[in-house]
Amino acid sequence: MTNAHGEWIWFELLTGDPDAAQVFYGEVIGWTARPSGTPGIDYRLLSAPDGEVAGLMKQPEGMADAAVWLGYVGVDDVDASVAAIGAAGGITQMPATTMPGVGRMAMLADPQGVPFYVMRGASDEVSHAFRQAGEASLGHTVWCELSAPDPDAALSFYRGVFGWGQEGAMPMGELGDYRFLQAGDIGFGALMGVIPGGSPGWQFYFHVPDIDAAAERLRSGGGKIMQEPSQIPGGDYSLVARDPQGGGFGLVGPRL
Repeated sequence: MTNAHGEWIWFELLTGDPDAAQVFYGEVIGWTARPSGTPGIDYRLLSAPDGEVAGLMKQPEGMADAAVWLGYVGVDDVDASVAAIGAAGGITQMPATTMPGVGRMAMLADPQGVPFYVMRGASDEVSHAFRQAGEASLGHTVWCELSAPDPDAALSFYRGVFGWGQEGAMPMGELGDYRFLQAGDIGFGALMGVIPGGSPGWQFYFHVPDIDAAAERLRSGGGKIMQEPSQIPGGDYSLVARDPQGGGFGLVGPRL
């Protein structure tokens, strides 16, 4: 993929029940699914109306019981990024591996233990799995939010390995600032402290056409809303939820 170094290029759900997850997210967000065709792996591609936006697969044996969403950051050179991340205190969880026709990737964790992938895709096409919220972003990831025990250290780490910057912030009382993050000219998300009772990690928000209708489908499908829809800058609403297998995610959309 030809995205710039440091841009989000893919998102992936690891879950104990891929069939149930496929039905749930299809109902809540409207994704359709198809097999990837990868030999020996039940890897499914999830699509918004205008293209593929995420992957779905069964959790490997030995992983935690709860489902988890992971994100892929595009890099110019996977091996160089793995080395730089290690030198900055990150940890390699899966060494750099090349999948023919897909690309080269590695799974890592930042110095505070938050996992993510780096990847250089084999395709010459630009990935649009992430899009800034707008008319053409329905079904896409539109916001990537990091909760970190030490936000200052997290910002320093990600700035050093991916070139990310901060563009403004919003005070959150005892939690400190909600810092808006940039990859080049793209505002993609934010960095904050860990809320009481929460856990460090990335949380990804998906764009839906009607936040209240999506919330109702979420509940009826067995999911749990952790934070009810609340208005965000720009007029849309966001909510935080867990799917029936425990995977955390968010939704963003208008209130009609």
